[in-house]
Amino acid sequence: MKLFICLFALVATVMTDTNSDLLKSANEQFTANLFGEAMAWIPNSSLVLSAFSLLSPLAQLALASEGPSHDEILKAIGMPNDDVTKQVIKDMGKQLRSVKGVELKLASRVYVGNDAELDDEFNAMSRDVFNSDAKSIDFSNDLAAADEINAWVEDQTNHRIKNLVDPILLRHSPQAVLVNAIYFKGEWSKPFPLINTENKPFHLSLDETIKLPMMYKSDNLKYGESEALEAKLLELPYVGGETSLLIVLPNKIDGINALIPKLRNPAVLNKAIDEMRNTEVNVYLPRVKIESRSELDEILRKVGVEKLFTSEAKVTKLLKGKSLEVSSAIQRAYIEVNEQGSEAAAANDVSLDIRAAFRTTIDLVADHPFFFALMCKSKQLNQNIITFTGVFMS
Repeated sequence: MKLFICLFALVATVMTDTNSDLLKSANEQFTANLFGEAMAWIPNSSLVLSAFSLLSPLAQLALASEGPSHDEILKAIGMPNDDVTKQVIKDMGKQLRSVKGVELKLASRVYVGNDAELDDEFNAMSRDVFNSDAKSIDFSNDLAAADEINAWVEDQTNHRIKNLVDPILLRHSPQAVLVNAIYFKGEWSKPFPLINTENKPFHLSLDETIKLPMMYKSDNLKYGESEALEAKLLELPYVGGETSLLIVLPNKIDGINALIPKLRNPAVLNKAIDEMRNTEVNVYLPRVKIESRSELDEILRKVGVEKLFTSEAKVTKLLKGKSLEVSSAIQRAYIEVNEQGSEAAAANDVSLDIRAAFRTTIDLVADHPFFFALMCKSKQLNQNIITFTGVFMS
């Protein structure tokens, strides 16, 4: 029997030190692996991806599985056993739901066919660990079922993610559909004044240039330069101080393809982040708007989750009396980065610009393809958790 999972993203209750360290290291390596494979699958394209949002549904499937497929999933997401997985995922949800200053919505649901029944133990575990509910649905009416699931998805993501499920994917009446939604919206702690935005050159390559709306502000920000990455780094904080957007800009106009393989080693990026220091920076950043649809079947196979998509899957603990395999895995992710400011904030920004003019400043001009990551910080443990990553090409 087939199981179809739909996963999409965007965008901390104190975790124990051990669980927090495990979540951070597991997420970093899984993110690096998945992002690297996704970029290899669709090179030279803008992409936004939330490997972090996959940890929860993959863990859910691991706990519903037995045998090699169970072991493969836990190894891929960096979890040692079921008990630790439950505690880490539960703590992760609490931590993210408590993040301050931004809008962060997390939701999870299991749709079960009318002729199937959710396993009682899995149902209880889903509610307790994953904060997930279950709903019966008639998969035999593929159009109506797709409409119902898509309407729920839109509602959970402020109508940013539309048409996640194609009715064609439900045509063979899957037994269950797992849907995981993460929505993030935040305002800069200091907005980019709208009046500063101008169309400026953006280099697609050494030979091709276009004009894009380029935002500008001057601010005291964390900035760094990495010889190992051959790139400059900048951290832009959101209101509340617990989330930020990291920009990694290659030194060379055509340096993005050389940067991506280096990011497969999380230690290199971590070292560069640790060495960042506050300084006055003139920031030139294009507006960003990316929506990506990623077919994750092959990408997950590349990072070691193989048997889940075969008859060897043995997802035996999700539905009563039935063993399932995964037929498809999809992620839709959306991000928009703009000025997010008001006229009053712009006036305040002008006065800060004037004061900054008497200091030594650094220019960061993001006028060619760059990598970005949304980070959530646990202030209690002073750790950054990367929730999604991407590349902006144009």
